Amino acid sequence: MTSNKANRLIHESSPYLLQHAYNPVDWYPWGEEAISLAKKENKPIMVSIGYSSCHWCHVMEKESFEDPEIAKLMNQHFICIKVDREERPDIDQIYMNAVQTMGLAGGWPLNVFLTPDQKPFYGGTYFPNKGWAELLQNVQAAYKQNRDKLEESAEKFTEALQLSETSRYNLHTKSKKFSKEVLDQIYQTISPKIDNLKGGMDKAPKFPMPCIWQFLLKYYHISADEKCKQEVKITLDHMARGGIYDQIGGGFARYSVDNNWHVPHFEKMLYDNGQLISLYSEAYSLSKEVQYKEIVYGTIDFIDREMSNGEGGFYSALDADSEGEEGKFYVWHKNELQSLFGDLSTLIGDYYNVRAKGNWENEKNLLHKRMSDENFAGKHKIELSELKETIREAKQVMLEARNTRPRPGLDDKILTSWNAIMLKGLVDAYAAFGEAKFLQLALKNAQFIDQKLTNKKGLYRTYKNGKASLKAYLEDYALVIQAYISLYQLTFHEYWLDKARELTDYALENFYDPKEELFFYTDQQAETLIARKKEIFDNVIPASNSVMATNLYLLSHLLGEEKYYSTASNMLAKITPLLKVEGQYLANWAALFTLFVQPTAEIAIYGPKAEEFMKEISTHFWPNKVMMGCRKESNLPLLKDKNTIDDKTTIFLCYEKSCKRPVFTVSELLKDLKKSKLIND
Repeated sequence: MTSNKANRLIHESSPYLLQHAYNPVDWYPWGEEAISLAKKENKPIMVSIGYSSCHWCHVMEKESFEDPEIAKLMNQHFICIKVDREERPDIDQIYMNAVQTMGLAGGWPLNVFLTPDQKPFYGGTYFPNKGWAELLQNVQAAYKQNRDKLEESAEKFTEALQLSETSRYNLHTKSKKFSKEVLDQIYQTISPKIDNLKGGMDKAPKFPMPCIWQFLLKYYHISADEKCKQEVKITLDHMARGGIYDQIGGGFARYSVDNNWHVPHFEKMLYDNGQLISLYSEAYSLSKEVQYKEIVYGTIDFIDREMSNGEGGFYSALDADSEGEEGKFYVWHKNELQSLFGDLSTLIGDYYNVRAKGNWENEKNLLHKRMSDENFAGKHKIELSELKETIREAKQVMLEARNTRPRPGLDDKILTSWNAIMLKGLVDAYAAFGEAKFLQLALKNAQFIDQKLTNKKGLYRTYKNGKASLKAYLEDYALVIQAYISLYQLTFHEYWLDKARELTDYALENFYDPKEELFFYTDQQAETLIARKKEIFDNVIPASNSVMATNLYLLSHLLGEEKYYSTASNMLAKITPLLKVEGQYLANWAALFTLFVQPTAEIAIYGPKAEEFMKEISTHFWPNKVMMGCRKESNLPLLKDKNTIDDKTTIFLCYEKSCKRPVFTVSELLKDLKKSKLIND
């Protein structure tokens, strides 16, 4: 039951906070008003953290936060704060860590109890109505009757949170040698945990975890290990055919609840789709698998159609639920196909594994493919081209029919880091396929970030209703820099490289800890919380430190900045001992390791066909390179004072501080690369 009267969240821009604006709970947003009131009234703080597309967040809201009796308990005994974890990952990071330090499982909704000075003493995730009521009463009684013991516990948890990452994980540099033998060792920590039948890591639920497979692609480039290549292929093939991929509308759900990629958790996140566009594009450049191209085109169509704000920005997420039911928008009944396709429904139904009794629950079907198009065409004795055209037309009919259904909720805030992930995805897709639309979308998004999410002092975190707000985190800087570096190399517009350098220098000044040689997650000018953390482990989104180290490495080659190189190598050296035993959770660090193991090719292209040559080079799978180019003049070290030879566009290949003879065609360049062992035959 909602209240007729709005609480303080009504003035917020976050869709998640606005969802709670008419709860009878007297919610506050995170800020000085709530914290000062807790101190003044000597009440504990109850912080509830979630995000708008979180299914169990919605469940707990309906069961508890809309219950007037529960709200009465909360309002009487606590100062209640709602936090959108996507807007404030710094707060989420601290209190998720706190709950895990208490020996409890993490997840969302995350509900944490704090002393008035923000120190955590208890928490958990989802609680059913009765359990939540009992917990509120128990916490209130403990706070009143055993305050000293409770504050003593809070102090210990806070001390644990404030322990530096170097001390917590024993991050001490032992060697700055990055050898192939250590790289093999890193791969061997990951490979045994991979499901060799269905792909992904060998457990459910299964998350796509793009950075693991991107590392494996880079490892294959160096090792030529066919087993590694096959592990990537099995994973990408099964995800592409599974229910985790929206077979009709394109785009991926956040994860699969089962081992087979069949049943998704239906929410669609921008960050997953941006990274998966990059992954499938890179895999295509290696394998030329038509299925991967179809996935990339379908996912970008989905993003352009359903996640674009019209100004160049991309929205954050689509909910799992519609009409109060998880996945209802995406499922089909067999009779729906019969009414749409008549006799053709048998073929369409078999293609997507649709059954009269359903392939999921309650006679509902989740569309997924059980075999490749080639095998399916053979089974039905039809030409592959005919099958593809039939399915293309059927998808359009089903998409139009599905669009008449009530839609899942849209989280329409725009996050800087997630937009940067999508920007890089679009650039990677353009590199693989040369599709002009992909570059147009990328440039429009880059201009949006540059114009709407940037100020003279750096970046903003979020944008909504024409207004940017919140000071950006290291994640935002790292991922925007990464995207700008990629965009420069696919356009040769030095503006984006200059912006990457500018943001890098800002991050070094405001986030870098010279003592631990790693970056803090929060800006030194940001709000002071009870702990200032460093993000080390790569998750569904790679750790901001691993992305930043990679940026520094690439910029050192593009700009000739030795300080960037030394900072990157120091960061990786510090992580390497942990990387040797925890490769699965440090996969983006592992990808950086591959760049250090083999010389990075620096390709400088000078002359009227610079962009044309760049496009041709980009279609090849070749992860350890940087490209720079110009038609007439540039101040970049490897292009400065260069001239064409005999008026021909000239390619200069350099590595390890020396340059090879100039060449005039991409095929000559590839021959030199093979001779130099910089790419495999």
